[in-house]
Amino acid sequence: MKKKARKKPAASRGKKKPAPAPRKKTVRRARPAKAPKKPVLLGVISHYFPHVKAAVFKVKRPLAVGDTIEIKGHTTSFKEKVASMQIDHQPIEKARRGQEIGLLVKGRVRINDKVYRVP
Repeated sequence: MKKKARKKPAASRGKKKPAPAPRKKTVRRARPAKAPKKPVLLGVISHYFPHVKAAVFKVKRPLAVGDTIEIKGHTTSFKEKVASMQIDHQPIEKARRGQEIGLLVKGRVRINDKVYRVP
């Protein structure tokens, strides 16, 4: 005797398998932007010569001609590039830690104004 092929029950005939649940999309987070570099304290103004517009301060970190500095104080706030530096009336290109230098500035500065290097 031949076996008869079994028929599927009527309820399952013609029905397709349910579609798989949709996958959650992975959200790529944007990389956080690099924080801007903070100004570095170079020193504190100890004297100002108004006739020649030169400030004197003791260097805490190296400084070179061409660096951009910011001078901030109670009533002072400006940025400029270092154009000229001197030690004992001799021009220099770089100042090292511990040296007391004269710095040509574009505006009036006061004693205890802080000098920062701006990136």
